[in-house]
Amino acid sequence: MHQSKPGTLFDKVWNDHVVVAESADTPAILYIDLHIIHEVTTPQAFSLLREKGLPVRRTDLILATMDHSTPTTPVTTFKDLEVAGEGAARQVRQMEENCREFGIELLGFESINRGIVHVIGPELGATQPGKTIVCGDSHTSTHGALGALAFGIGTTEVGHVLATQCLLQRKPKTLEISVSGTLARGVTAKDLVLAIIGKIGVDGGTEHVIEYRGDAISSLDMDARMTVCNMSIEAGARAGMIAPDETTYEFLSGRPRAPQGADWDKAVARWAQLRSDDGAHFDRSVSLSASELSPMVTYGTNPGMVIGVNDAVPDRTSDPSFRKALDYMQIAAGKPMTEYDVDVVFVGSCTNSRLTDLQEAADIVKGRQVAAGVRMLVVPGSQQIKKDAEALGLDRVFTAAGAEWREAGCSMCIGMNGDTVARGQLSVSTSNRNFEGRQGVGSRTVLASPMTAAASAIRGKVADPRPYLQD
Repeated sequence: MHQSKPGTLFDKVWNDHVVVAESADTPAILYIDLHIIHEVTTPQAFSLLREKGLPVRRTDLILATMDHSTPTTPVTTFKDLEVAGEGAARQVRQMEENCREFGIELLGFESINRGIVHVIGPELGATQPGKTIVCGDSHTSTHGALGALAFGIGTTEVGHVLATQCLLQRKPKTLEISVSGTLARGVTAKDLVLAIIGKIGVDGGTEHVIEYRGDAISSLDMDARMTVCNMSIEAGARAGMIAPDETTYEFLSGRPRAPQGADWDKAVARWAQLRSDDGAHFDRSVSLSASELSPMVTYGTNPGMVIGVNDAVPDRTSDPSFRKALDYMQIAAGKPMTEYDVDVVFVGSCTNSRLTDLQEAADIVKGRQVAAGVRMLVVPGSQQIKKDAEALGLDRVFTAAGAEWREAGCSMCIGMNGDTVARGQLSVSTSNRNFEGRQGVGSRTVLASPMTAAASAIRGKVADPRPYLQD
């Protein structure tokens, strides 16, 4: 790590991984430390290797699991997979065959370590500060919460990394987002990142890597930091990063794939250098105060269409695209979202399926009942989180309230595994995208925090979670 001038966190990680520098005519060749793969974006990549007669270059730098197409009901046979649909079952079977053929360890159905790609990487300690990490999934930016440079890649690029352990990339610009103050009770990291996207827009981070900084960021625990970095892509950013600190080291210490013993001490000394230097240049800077935020909910069909939970939906109906979004959502300008009935509540996804997320939702529903006519689905992000939650009795809290407790997986975030929202139904979801049909054809999605989602399940309408907080 040699910097001739003050550098950003991003600069340091980027420069440390450049194999061949970019030129006006060619992108840089970037070395990749960790490649995470799943069943949806790999079949064509493995076919490419077969066609070219190429092996996987570094099987030891691959973390493979199944999450997108897997049902969240128990799976004991291949017949059980068909609950998610024949296409999904075929992807899962192909993933097992591909990993077996190319000698890649797969965290499959029998593994306690199986889960959503962006949950298990940090959970296992495979995600570490200073690493370059890629995956054929948009929300790879999650891993930046630990000080890694992590971003999603396309299927062809998945094949390139399998074959070469390198990737062609143009160097992005840098965007500093500095957050001061303290989040109020009932306001979470999900509310913070939705507010950021609302402020800068869904294209505000385009061609940039975001570094989140400031007291409000450094006070977040690791689960909350992952929520923030996860949604960087929803602001158009290439990646999101947070500098490693004591919170990071405490999180990683003792995890199975983290350094151990003397190697741990060396790693921490190296990681401590991974912060933006005083005087480092950012191409753009944005600031906001966490203290001023309230619980946030979306009202339209992209994450930037977001307001405080009790605020009225803005009136920009002279804008055709805005009007189209409200028509799809069956939402009226001038009314708060709290006036709308809820059909489905989903707590899960790579954004909000970690243990603290589940605890926050359980604290709201404890001793209460899900409203009549509302379906609440709670899906842990990994089998290990499921086990830990059950040890705390969270599963019993949810089921006693009338919610469904499921196996780990992407579930209702993407609606391709049997867990879907029906046409016309309104879902309050802790996931990351509220595009048209994201959770099922004709479904309507309101993005929110686990607290807001849980409160909405109890009330039967979109709800401010603060009156439901229990001491």
